[in-house]
Amino acid sequence: MKELQHLLERAEQLLSRLEPLMPPTRLLPDWNTVMACRWQKHSAQHGQFRPVHHPHTIRLSDLHGIDAQKHSVERNTLQFLQRKPANHVLLWGARGTGKSSLIKALLNQYAKEGLRLIEVDKQHLMDLPEIVESLYILPQRFIIFCDDLSFEQDDASYKALKSILDGSIDAPPENVLIYATSNRRHLLPEYKVENLDSRLVAGEIHHSDAVEEKISLSERFGLWLSFYPFHQDEYLAIVRIWLAYLNVPAYDEEEMRLAALQWALLRGSRSGRSAWQFAQDWAGQHARS
Repeated sequence: MKELQHLLERAEQLLSRLEPLMPPTRLLPDWNTVMACRWQKHSAQHGQFRPVHHPHTIRLSDLHGIDAQKHSVERNTLQFLQRKPANHVLLWGARGTGKSSLIKALLNQYAKEGLRLIEVDKQHLMDLPEIVESLYILPQRFIIFCDDLSFEQDDASYKALKSILDGSIDAPPENVLIYATSNRRHLLPEYKVENLDSRLVAGEIHHSDAVEEKISLSERFGLWLSFYPFHQDEYLAIVRIWLAYLNVPAYDEEEMRLAALQWALLRGSRSGRSAWQFAQDWAGQHARS
């Protein structure tokens, strides 16, 4: 009996040491009712889907000044929902111009048609194979949303992204696309010295190996959408739209115009974000008491 008791105690000690290393029981979301999730890590080894109970309520009709980009990404998303061929999407360009908002608005527009959104931070890209593994057999259509994506020179996590974009030995899931936003066109930093290694062969430019590696990642996105700072008139037009949306009472047009331009100048950006922030500030100051 003493030997048996000793063995049981040793077994309990062993289990207590192994328990932190064992993956937790993963409860998958009910994708019939959950519209969006965020991938979160509990430890260096284990992560899970965390439902987003209050998704952003922005609508496609709320986004102004990016009609061409909006049309392209909406068309691609509709093809995806209709089980037609569609591309991964890279939205790149100036900050505050509506890249992330456009993806969030797609969810609000098409959630009833089966669209679902999974947000994955850059530091968790190594988990992409694990994330998509649970999605293969589901009837919903999933967009994996990677916001503000960029990589440093020695960052190896982009290789996991490349394998999902093009597929490795496993076929990429038919019901998953990646939509990423970035301020960098090629997602990786580019240095002048790398371009110095480029050469001209028979009238054609051949990039250096370093440049080719960086271009190869962004080229795996079939659809590139560029976002640029707004011209002054576009910025002011968006300000007026937001002021009307916020039900701001009658105001002096020239006073508002000068204040809006000064707001953009101080922030170094004529963007949709700056226009919204100014409109909120102006509405707060001029709201009826």
